[in-house]
Amino acid sequence: MNESASNAPIYNQNNMYSEQMLDHFQNPRNAGEISNPDATAEVENPACGDILRLTLKVSDGHIVAARFKAKGCVASMACGSALTELVTGKSLREARTTQPEQVAAAVGGLPQASTHAAHLALDVLLAALKQIPASP
Repeated sequence: MNESASNAPIYNQNNMYSEQMLDHFQNPRNAGEISNPDATAEVENPACGDILRLTLKVSDGHIVAARFKAKGCVASMACGSALTELVTGKSLREARTTQPEQVAAAVGGLPQASTHAAHLALDVLLAALKQIPASP
């Protein structure tokens, strides 16, 4: 066994997760909740029980802040973090076109068994965006 593998955290045995994913998991961006958000959504994956909560602040048709809370696996927590970075600064129209593949790419890819995490992130985003009227 090489030295780096023996020092790998227990949750990354066999290098299952990318460096980007572990970075988002260990150093989550935009964790928490926004006070007085324009939209709040919480979605649970019924198959695995992971929960993702998203709060958004919108100004002039753009997402100016996004915060998340997650309870679940490494991938779900990382995807929640990456999602907030992907959508902050985007117009509502642009945010509505975000795809699971973009979230997966933002965390350096997902193992096949973890693709649900990118879909959970998109589900919570779309649920939050439904609360905000489409800009003309």
